[in-house]
Amino acid sequence: MPKLSIITITYQAEAYIERTLNSVFEQGCAEEIDYIVVDGDSKDRTLEIIEANKAQINQVISEKDKGIYDAMNKGMQLAKGDYILFLNAGDTFASATTLKNILLELAKNPDVLYGEAVFVTNEGQSLGLRSEVTPHRLPAKLSWRDFKYGMLICHQAFIAKRSIAPLFELQYKLSSDIDWEIQVLRRSQQILKSAEPICHYLMGGASVQNLQRSWKERYEVLKSHFGYLPNLFNHLVIITRGLIFAVKKQGKYW
Repeated sequence: MPKLSIITITYQAEAYIERTLNSVFEQGCAEEIDYIVVDGDSKDRTLEIIEANKAQINQVISEKDKGIYDAMNKGMQLAKGDYILFLNAGDTFASATTLKNILLELAKNPDVLYGEAVFVTNEGQSLGLRSEVTPHRLPAKLSWRDFKYGMLICHQAFIAKRSIAPLFELQYKLSSDIDWEIQVLRRSQQILKSAEPICHYLMGGASVQNLQRSWKERYEVLKSHFGYLPNLFNHLVIITRGLIFAVKKQGKYW
């Protein structure tokens, strides 16, 4: 059985998919991973690029879906690895040796392995670590309660044991990943922080493009886990902290 299932979700991603595929392929460790690509019935060159690299991909499906999290659920249901990592179109591993380091960490049998993400532009230019370019500081010891102030860890830098990972809730179109991470962490006993960054995260995803809806969904997700009044107070902290952070960065949040 493979140690890690890497799941890549794509749709109309001809400009980005190749960089993700190449990042996975250059890691090696083919016998220890189960690589799955789930496409949403793309009409551009995405499938052509995937087909050209199919020999190095364990499973490929392309069909219409109900959105990002429906596609991610399909990937999870195909997964055979002990652990699951989502590395979506445009995202890459942080370095050519990242996967080897991840597999060494997973040998310690944690329920969750988490780490830093490096934000990058469409051109691949680094904007810095997520914990440096947003107000979210990555704790040395992670708990689900640390999510009270929002999305603490990109799902591309969050590796979960498959046996405790639920399916994504489809009523959330943009913020189901924070709900999913909280659910996983609430089921976890051993949580390990990676010594090195895990991924390069491509800025400008769906949640960034639909910030108002994303924020509304995030509020509802966090209310369901922390309660109405604590969540209301926590969001006052989130807003205040965000404004202070933006002022320090001369009007920019990232």
